[in-house]
Amino acid sequence: MTTVDTPVSAATGRSPVKGWLAVLAVSLGIFSLMTSELLPVGLLTPVGSALDVSEGTAGLMVTVPGLVAAVTAPLVTVATGHIDRRIVLALLIGLMGAANLASAFATSFAVILVARFLIGISVGGFWSIAGGIAMRLVPEKHVPRATAVVFGGVETASVLGVPTGTFLGDFSGWRTAFAAVGILGLMSLAFLLVLMPNVPAQKTITFADLPKVFQGNAGVRAGIAITFLVITGHFLAYTFVRPILQDDGVDDNMIGVLLLTFGVAGICGNFIAGALIAKRLRQTVVSISVVLPAAMVLLALVDNTAVTAGAILILWGLGYGAVPVTFQTWILDAAPDTSEAASSLYVSTFNLSIALGAFAGGLAVDGIATASVLWTGAALALLTLLVVGVARRTAAVSAG
Repeated sequence: MTTVDTPVSAATGRSPVKGWLAVLAVSLGIFSLMTSELLPVGLLTPVGSALDVSEGTAGLMVTVPGLVAAVTAPLVTVATGHIDRRIVLALLIGLMGAANLASAFATSFAVILVARFLIGISVGGFWSIAGGIAMRLVPEKHVPRATAVVFGGVETASVLGVPTGTFLGDFSGWRTAFAAVGILGLMSLAFLLVLMPNVPAQKTITFADLPKVFQGNAGVRAGIAITFLVITGHFLAYTFVRPILQDDGVDDNMIGVLLLTFGVAGICGNFIAGALIAKRLRQTVVSISVVLPAAMVLLALVDNTAVTAGAILILWGLGYGAVPVTFQTWILDAAPDTSEAASSLYVSTFNLSIALGAFAGGLAVDGIATASVLWTGAALALLTLLVVGVARRTAAVSAG
């Protein structure tokens, strides 16, 4: 039995300022967790060199937490059934902070993989619970904006946290980058404990509700398929963007800067998508499905310098920055009455896709060639156009 947070009058009579401070604390927690999950993207080469593993094997640092998070998204909410959500979120963010500190002091790759396993538990459980927490913290009229702020933690981590961690790792070493994220997690824990009120568990759903939402809702099925294709394709290629750029001869010291450029472009993509999706949701998905493959193909074809790689990563960042807010909106629009169950499926799919993309990319890098991940990732993202087309025809038939 899974506990779901509902918009019961938990926020009634509470100071809006205190509610918003709690929302910001949750958003910081999600930012910390997602940065932690994706941090190895920019550190594969130095970690692999230091611990004597190949870049493909080092990609397991992304695969393991993604796979674990996909499984634990629904399981953690079951295991924590009737526990106050504030306590659950605090425990999960504390676990993430400790695991990253352990990674910073690891002397073997096996220790890092154990830490990454624990981070996967934290990511899956925290994101699944936090997805509906805003409605328990602020007055009803502020819920849409507060929810956007919470999910902004996911988007900001994806497009800014990883480049910043890479930049720090380049200047101070990969252990410093892991330690910094660990400290950020402990800071998030403190903010949650101080700023977030008690949020008792309320309404329950069962595991049976998850397949019902998937099987009985064509919009949700399309959203899950779109998420799987785009996220798998993106992380299949993006996980190995550092060795790709190195193979092109881009100076190692410039890679952190280039990934920061990707992050800034991603934030712009997020705002652009946020302005479009209310009236042009389907068109925004189509645009993402074109922009991402175009960037990957260009990176594969062009003999890159720091300048050309930067231009291509700006395009890639614009496309990926639009993904989380756009896809989450698709899911919520498709299942407004069962948003918690649909969001749980979305969280699981998102993280499973991260894991599969990184794992498949590692096999391709070790077995074929580094640049092969760009072509494969582009092909998967392009398949999204087919899914959108089928969804449109299905919707037209249903309306008729």
